[in-house]
Amino acid sequence: MLDIQMKRALLINLVLLTVLSPLTGHGQQRVLNILYTGSIQGELEPCGCSPKTDFGGLARLSGYISENKKSLSPYLLIDAGNFSGDDTPQGRLKTETLLKAYGVIGYDAVAFGKREKALQDNFPSPVSKENKVRVVADSPHYSRSVLINRNKLNIHISSNPESSEKGKINILLSDLPVSELREIKGWDIIINSSGELMEGPGRTGKTFMTAGYPKGKKLGILTLYFDRSGKITDFSHRWQPLGSNIKEDAAVRGVLNDYDSRVAMLLKEDIKPLTEVKYLGAERCAECHQPFVESWKKTKHASAISSLEHAGKSFDPECVICHTVGFGEGGFYSMEATPGLANVQCEVCHGPGREHLADFEKPLNAITESVCLKCHTRDTSPDFSYKNYLEKVKH
Repeated sequence: MLDIQMKRALLINLVLLTVLSPLTGHGQQRVLNILYTGSIQGELEPCGCSPKTDFGGLARLSGYISENKKSLSPYLLIDAGNFSGDDTPQGRLKTETLLKAYGVIGYDAVAFGKREKALQDNFPSPVSKENKVRVVADSPHYSRSVLINRNKLNIHISSNPESSEKGKINILLSDLPVSELREIKGWDIIINSSGELMEGPGRTGKTFMTAGYPKGKKLGILTLYFDRSGKITDFSHRWQPLGSNIKEDAAVRGVLNDYDSRVAMLLKEDIKPLTEVKYLGAERCAECHQPFVESWKKTKHASAISSLEHAGKSFDPECVICHTVGFGEGGFYSMEATPGLANVQCEVCHGPGREHLADFEKPLNAITESVCLKCHTRDTSPDFSYKNYLEKVKH
């Protein structure tokens, strides 16, 4: 009788251990962290104009992973695509920089989305060898899938919705709309890069679906738990904000510094000063509007270029355009050539003054909110209020 009772007790304990182990640290199950990005859209690092939007950046991403490699391991690092810059000289330079940085960071797989396909002729097959990046793409230059073994798990990563493989952990990287991805079957995980924001992974049937945080402001961390047979039994998810408190990776910062130098050369090559400058500068305005110019000198607009110089971005066209007068359209060119057109001066808000100087009866442009919103965007100025900000520069 005692033997029977002991066997029953042992059986009950085994059942309880099996049922409760997922609730108590997942027992001895295998674990894999999937670190993922997607829809970075050429964002090498945040502009830094506002502390509230100062998140993201490749140097911080790499720094976070390096500092936490032990606690994150074993992990896969994946980009779901749409990482590249725009189809402009500077945008293509961003794309090259991203791919180089991905190689330094150690991405396991990088997908090509719509943005990359539009630029694909600019980086054919050698890109994966030069930058040590494994590319997944629907292209004759690249493989449609890669196989990775991590923590004794066979993982199949692809960009082709029809190519899942039996007996493997299948991960699909896609920029199809989330509504369409919900209809796709046969995948364990789908990571989206369409730019749609998902607060966390959703589950459709047996498929976990999530999306890269737009512009890389946060790193997605999807933790999967597996039983002995390699079947997913549970998951958890969190977003890791990439704020200014994260120590940057020096090697990736070097890649970004090289980008800044190349952008400066691009500025000299592609943007030429015009022989006839249509902007006058604040000093000419002061000849008739001295009190207004003196008042302007007390505003932050009057020292706008100094913030770029401090950040090392005074040769970056995407930054210079909002910190000078008429950049790229007959105004500011460089501090050496056109120092009188540095900073946010009268003509940024009121329009070019040359015609007004020729005929004083021709009025300058009225100030409207749309003028301010050209530079005070949601990313650069999240607290912008036309009424409140106008008071700061009123004169």
